Amino acid sequence: MRTRALSLLLALTLAGSFFSPSVAITDTIDLTTSITGNQTLLSAGGVFQLGFFSLTGARTYLGIWYASIPNKTIVWVANRNNPLVRTPGVLNLTPDGRLVIFDRRNSTVWSSPAPTTENQITARAAAQLRDNGNFLLSSDGSGSPESVAWQSFDYPTDTLLPGMKLGMDLKKRLSWNITSWSSATDPSSGIYTFKLIMGGLPEFFLFRGPEVIYASGPFNGAGLTGVPNLRSPSFVFKVVSTRDETYYSYAVTDPSLLSRFAVNSEAGRVQRYVWTNGNWSSFWYYPSDPCDSYAMCGPFGYCDMTATPLCSCLPGFQPQSQQRWDLRDATGGCVRSTKLTCAGAGDGYWPMNRMKLPKATNATMYADMTLDRCRQVCLANCSCRAYSAANMSGGVSRGCVIWGIDLLDMRQYSGVVQDVYIRLAQSEVDALSAADATRRRPNRKLLIAVVATVAGVLLLGAIGCCCFWRNMKRKKLQGKTAPSTSSRGQRQTDDPMHSEEDLDLALFDLDVLLAATDNFAADYMIGQGGFGSVYMAQLEDGQEVAIKRLSQKSLQGIGEFKNEVKLIAKVQHKNLVKLLGCCIDGDERMLVYEFMHNNSLDTFIFDEGKRELLGWKNRFDIILGIARGLLYLHEDSRVRIIHRDMKASNVLLDRNMIPKISEVSLECSEVIRQLNIP
Repeated sequence: MRTRALSLLLALTLAGSFFSPSVAITDTIDLTTSITGNQTLLSAGGVFQLGFFSLTGARTYLGIWYASIPNKTIVWVANRNNPLVRTPGVLNLTPDGRLVIFDRRNSTVWSSPAPTTENQITARAAAQLRDNGNFLLSSDGSGSPESVAWQSFDYPTDTLLPGMKLGMDLKKRLSWNITSWSSATDPSSGIYTFKLIMGGLPEFFLFRGPEVIYASGPFNGAGLTGVPNLRSPSFVFKVVSTRDETYYSYAVTDPSLLSRFAVNSEAGRVQRYVWTNGNWSSFWYYPSDPCDSYAMCGPFGYCDMTATPLCSCLPGFQPQSQQRWDLRDATGGCVRSTKLTCAGAGDGYWPMNRMKLPKATNATMYADMTLDRCRQVCLANCSCRAYSAANMSGGVSRGCVIWGIDLLDMRQYSGVVQDVYIRLAQSEVDALSAADATRRRPNRKLLIAVVATVAGVLLLGAIGCCCFWRNMKRKKLQGKTAPSTSSRGQRQTDDPMHSEEDLDLALFDLDVLLAATDNFAADYMIGQGGFGSVYMAQLEDGQEVAIKRLSQKSLQGIGEFKNEVKLIAKVQHKNLVKLLGCCIDGDERMLVYEFMHNNSLDTFIFDEGKRELLGWKNRFDIILGIARGLLYLHEDSRVRIIHRDMKASNVLLDRNMIPKISEVSLECSEVIRQLNIP
């Protein structure tokens, strides 16, 4: 009778507390305290909060959310698959070292695992909510790594916070996976799971139920081969693979930046978010394009976003069904054009460059084998389909991985990733070598065009110098005949953002660009020169841009600036950096360009480490791209333009290593027309 009375009293107390505002009592509970109803834990810095919450009214959960932002964003749920239904709950730390949620009948709804014998609970045991979002149970209350009996970071739900791990701890037998919610209002386990699969080379897979829909590419010691652009000044990413554990993790370079990596239940993808301008903005997500779809091109096929169609067969292979292939259904993959002989010199290898490695969880890895030895081992095994280096850390190939299965989920990038050596009949290798030699022969017409272009650049450069000095003299003469003070004052009161003259270009508000660059903070600056400074920024829609903030010492007026912007906007070519818009506000003049992820060409040419990443084909493609861009400026654009400062630092490279010319000047275009230079 007494037990029933205590239970009823507890239930009434908790039920009443649900209708009161949330009360944060501390960041810690111990053996003598608990959390009930609307009581919460608040981390020491006020970043995270832990307590009971309800999204639909009928079901109640214990979770962790951001305390410092207005909308409640849940990052961890204890009892996601076993909610409290129409009943209040209480969280206790029990004497045997478990965190337990009880309902009003004192029945256990959820419990953390019992501590191991290595972490025996003492009277000082306590569970603390930390500012990184980790709810950590310490056996002696010290919070030291040796005293950790349990922590929420070891049991993620749908979200990975900075410092959390995604992967496996083989020693502790832990699997760090993230699984989507069932819906936006139901935190129970959904159908999407992102997790690590161990094997020959570790790899992360996104599942929809039992079906794989995306793979990160195998880890090759330097990175995930399917995520070649995993870098940002705001984040530090790492993949660690040791005997005891393999995991992916990340950190933020700015402690004030709120970021989370989650499985999106509605879109069916993994997505990184950052908190900016009062909203969660998408930083990037995968799968992000058709080639990210798992095994899109089937066995022995590969995907290339720059090709049409996207799917191709590996050299020496042909479509398994030409009819389906013609209908753009490549899922059936490819088959060999010529069977392997499996006899000594009867087979050979053909290198495929810049590849996302095939799925390697069932491949065989030899950590200490050289590539030459790997080739011999592969030739001696008739089931071997391909081989590659197992470890590319530091830009040096070490070890070997051998595929004895069909090659799946391959993709070719424009930038440097890794080479894969495909086993073919020697007759196929000989035919491919002959065809490649033919392609490499100098193209006489192209050579003449390149030489003529270089000569034209030198000639136009000389003319450009003359134009520059004539332009400077013209500005000095204009300064001597400048309008009166009252006239200049009238011009300053004109609103350039609402001029009747249409710029035919996006006009950005100054506030938008200030917010995107944190008031042009030094951390966002990626370049500086006499023209001003260049900043990397991310707009509200997630688009990455480069903002050129022109020096206020410039003598250029609003009219001249607008005329030049209008002309630049008309110059469109795949080998020229694209102007997206501009900003005119008082003395501020800014140009907004597309962002080039691989910086400028000089960072590759003059860096010994990065120089090795540019193979001959990359260099030749870059040369041709520059030539095409200059040819367009000189011959095919609406306004014929001289580039007066053509150098490696003014050739930018996008994420696919496609060259794009920057710093296009229009000052001499009118003079060229006057001189009748063709």
